[in-house]
Amino acid sequence: MTNNNLNSELMKKILSSSKIVAMVGTSSEKKEIVTNIKRKPSIIVMKYLQEFGYKVIPVNPSAVGQKINKEDAVEKLSDIITPVDIVNVFRPSKYTPAIAEEAVKIGAKTLWLQYGIQNEEAEKICKSANINYIDDKCIKQEYQKLFLKVNPVFPVLQ
Repeated sequence: MTNNNLNSELMKKILSSSKIVAMVGTSSEKKEIVTNIKRKPSIIVMKYLQEFGYKVIPVNPSAVGQKINKEDAVEKLSDIITPVDIVNVFRPSKYTPAIAEEAVKIGAKTLWLQYGIQNEEAEKICKSANINYIDDKCIKQEYQKLFLKVNPVFPVLQ
């Protein structure tokens, strides 16, 4: 379902019923200076979700064997051994059909694409598998709007 058809109540239901988020494209600490890693949008969003009780599993092939925000990074979605509720994507749109297929294979309930990420093929894959599709929306901002009743500015650097 596209953002045009997605209402706040459904997003609220998705966010309140989900506990495990696989974050595809989480920035790696390996290639970054530690002070700069804190400013990466994926790290900001990951930390935020963790603070509100979500388990966030970083998915980044170049970070396998590392911890990112105290979680072990995995190479691909199929390496995750626990059920995943939301696959949150910080990768260019052209990669999302393959990510959507992986999300379907692992039984994820929602594919959530961050700001600026949209792909009709990924949407079709999700629709045919009956999983929620959200594109071009920040999961952190939507959480803030729906549960904290604030209109956030992104990114918030603390």
